[in-house]
Amino acid sequence: MSDDAAFMRLALALGRRGLGRTWPNPSVGAVVVEPGTGRILGTGATAPGGRPHGEPLALAAAGSSARGATLYVTLEPCSHHGRTPPCTDAILAAGIARVVSALEDPDPRVAGRGHALLRQGGVTVETGLLRDAAARDHVGHVTRVTRGRPALHLKLARTRDGFCAAAGSERLRITGPVADGAVHLWRAHADAILIGIGTARADDPSLTVRLPGLAGRSPLRIVLDTHLRLSPASVLARTARDVPTLVLTTRAAPAHARRALEALGVEIATVAAAAAGGIDLPAALADLGARGLTRLCSEGGPRLAEALAQADLIEACTLVTGPAELGARGGLPALGPALAGFLAGDRFRETEHLSLGPDTAVTYERNRT
Repeated sequence: MSDDAAFMRLALALGRRGLGRTWPNPSVGAVVVEPGTGRILGTGATAPGGRPHGEPLALAAAGSSARGATLYVTLEPCSHHGRTPPCTDAILAAGIARVVSALEDPDPRVAGRGHALLRQGGVTVETGLLRDAAARDHVGHVTRVTRGRPALHLKLARTRDGFCAAAGSERLRITGPVADGAVHLWRAHADAILIGIGTARADDPSLTVRLPGLAGRSPLRIVLDTHLRLSPASVLARTARDVPTLVLTTRAAPAHARRALEALGVEIATVAAAAAGGIDLPAALADLGARGLTRLCSEGGPRLAEALAQADLIEACTLVTGPAELGARGGLPALGPALAGFLAGDRFRETEHLSLGPDTAVTYERNRT
C-alpha cells in the first residue's frame, strides 16, 4: 500500500505539470511499474492541447516491458473514441496486469465504463487511492462535465485590516515579490484569467506569467465588459495578438467599440445580460465551459468576487494578506457579505496556509460531497 501511494503521488505530480495546458482534456499523470521490483518502466502525462493522453505515453515509454506490469493513473482511463483511440484499448493491448486508478471520471462517456472494460479484459482494477488529491487536481474537469462550467479559483489581496484598496484614487501595493511570484504560478496553472472591466480600467494589467522559464505559459485573458469600455490603448488590447484575449459583453455594447477591439485581435463574444443589468455570470461561465475551459482564475476586485459568491460560482478562494494596515484611513473592504459568509460557513473549508515572505496566503475549497 505504501509503495502504491508513492507511485500514485508521482503520477499526480506528473499530471500537475500540465495544468493549464491540456484543456479541454484533464491533465492526467500515469506511471508503469514492474511488480515485485518496483522499477519504474515508463511515465507519461497528458500532452499540451490534451493529446496524446498520459496513459499511452507511459505505455509507449515502457514498451514491451509493460506486459504484466502495474499502471498507476490519476483518472479513470477513457473508454470512448474521440480524436484518439480509447486508453482502455491501449492498456489491454500492452498487457497491463493491474491498474490502480485514483478517481472515477464523471464524464458520462466514461463514468465507470473504463474500469469495467478493463476488468472484463482480465485486468485487476483498484480505485480510490489518493482520491482527495486527485479530485483537487481534476476539479476543473469534474466541474465542467458535471456543472457545465470551469472551476473558478478566486484570488484576492487584502491588508491586514481587511481592505483591498485605499479610499479615493490612491494606488495601494498590498503584497510583496514572493506573493506576486505565487500569483504568477497560479496563472501558469490556469486555463484562463478573469477580471472585470473595473479592474481592467483601473490597473491596466497584462495578466501574463512573468516567471523565468514560464513566459510561454500565459493563459487566455478574459474581461467581463458589459458596454465594451476596454480601451484599444490598454495593455490587454495592444498585446492581444501575442496573448489571446477574450472580452465577454452583451448586446448593449456599441458596434464601433467592437470593431476597434477586434481590429487589434481581441475576440469579442456576446453573452446574456442579467435581469438587473450587467453580465449574467452563470451564462458567462457556461459559455467558457462550452469552449472547453476547465480552470479559471479570477483576479478581479471585490465587486466581481461578491457577484461570483452570490451566484455560487466559486470552487476555491485564496486570500493573500499583506502586513500593512490602512487604519483610520479606511478603504474598500476585500470581502463582501456573501463571500465572507461562504468562507465562514460550512460550504468551504481551509485547505492550505502559506507564508510568502511577509505575506500569508490562505486557501479555502468547496466541500465535496
